[in-house]
Amino acid sequence: MDPADLYQSLLTIDTRPEPFSVGTAAELWTDPHVARQMLAFHLDPEVSAASRRHDFIDRSARWLADLLPAGGSALDLGCGPGLYTQRLARLGARVTGVDFSASSLAYARAQAEAAALTIDYMQANYLEWDAAERYDLITMIMCDFCVLSPARRSALLERVVDWLRPGGAFVFDAYTLAAYARRTEATTWRHQAADGFWSAGPCFELHATFRYDDAAVTLDKYTLIEPERQRVVHVWHQFFEPDALVAELAEHGLRAEALLGDVAGAPFDADADEFAVIARAG
Repeated sequence: MDPADLYQSLLTIDTRPEPFSVGTAAELWTDPHVARQMLAFHLDPEVSAASRRHDFIDRSARWLADLLPAGGSALDLGCGPGLYTQRLARLGARVTGVDFSASSLAYARAQAEAAALTIDYMQANYLEWDAAERYDLITMIMCDFCVLSPARRSALLERVVDWLRPGGAFVFDAYTLAAYARRTEATTWRHQAADGFWSAGPCFELHATFRYDDAAVTLDKYTLIEPERQRVVHVWHQFFEPDALVAELAEHGLRAEALLGDVAGAPFDADADEFAVIARAG
């Protein structure tokens, strides 16, 4: 390769786009190879990667079930392989899960059938899907709220308000400004000979992390170079100051009832990486 072409390619890799101006994180869940890797992370009970550790999910599901009336209905947005939906169904809730990962939902449906659990699973983007009923509880867990741009968060919150029954609860978690302060900019690269996270074959991964201090946003930009193709995956994260998030919810008709440390009811800690919100409709 001509040095000028190589320089231009590296410059493109190291260029930061405007916050949320391009979004390709869906590839984490829709590319067949990567989706299998993500499912394996979901199902590993000892790691907090695609999902929380399973002992935490057990506690969290019990805590969430206490927010429901007897026989109440719950909607899990970004339900993955059904780790929360199965537990909530066993605790007596009527449950719907929405996710756009075909592999995760195939696993979830098989597990529900094996356990004789009645759970409605919908393969869809929850920003485009519309509910046929109203719910007592809507959950969005693993800081999925933080990957959405302001415009997409607004669209989501409008839907959540429409989907909740009067007095129903929207429970989600988000990253703190303390977590943002701990993020650093860096660029790394590595080569995997075969069967890595991104590809079944050999792949170079160039990973650039960018901070946007005026917006409290980070971007993890992965440039993936394989013998036959090149891809770029952008993973955005928004970090929140609690009062600003409470105000954002209020603009959409949601009242923040409680700020907590996590979605299992721990006390709020401003120095932690995450916090959780219980927001009520009406």
